[in-house]
Amino acid sequence: MLRVGLTGGIGAGKSEVSRLLAGYGAVVVDADRIAREVVEPGTPGLAAVVEAFGEAVLAPDGTLDRPGLGAVVFADPEKLKVLNGIVHPLVRARSAELEAAAGPGAIVVHDVPLLAENGLAPLYDLVVVVDAAPQTQLARLTALRGMAEDEARARMAAQATREQRLAVATLVIDNDGPFEALEPQVRKVWEELAARAAAAAGAAPGTE
Repeated sequence: MLRVGLTGGIGAGKSEVSRLLAGYGAVVVDADRIAREVVEPGTPGLAAVVEAFGEAVLAPDGTLDRPGLGAVVFADPEKLKVLNGIVHPLVRARSAELEAAAGPGAIVVHDVPLLAENGLAPLYDLVVVVDAAPQTQLARLTALRGMAEDEARARMAAQATREQRLAVATLVIDNDGPFEALEPQVRKVWEELAARAAAAAGAAPGTE
């Protein structure tokens, strides 16, 4: 199994790269998606969040009021630490389950937005960074996602810098241009991942 960490700043196009890699055959483990799943109604995760923060964090339909909870935790580092202490272990456990189910020969791509911020690069065999200039990120967030410029800048500032992400990269995908320029790069990265996986399998005991 080849374990790949995939990351990139907001608006860099990481989700599109993740989708393309899945199309080539990668098993994608999406940390953001899992973080939502582990606090769905009826889960121990949601029960733990309600116990920690009260029923005020629930929407009328019983789901987690994410904007409301975000307003609470992002204004208080200690409360954010409590929330992360609930959610992160659940995400890690579910990610491990999905990885184990992928099988020994799989290329497992962990889509992790905060890989650089949380010092997670050593957990993977290699790290792929989707890179775009800050001005490109800002243009995409305002034009494509409809964010106000101040909000977009604040979201970008809360993440690692471009330099910090590139410092942990094994492979870099330049997504500063149009979509047409992205797909050939992702295909090339996939070929590199497949070659590394094959080499690792050939070097494993009992495969000679």
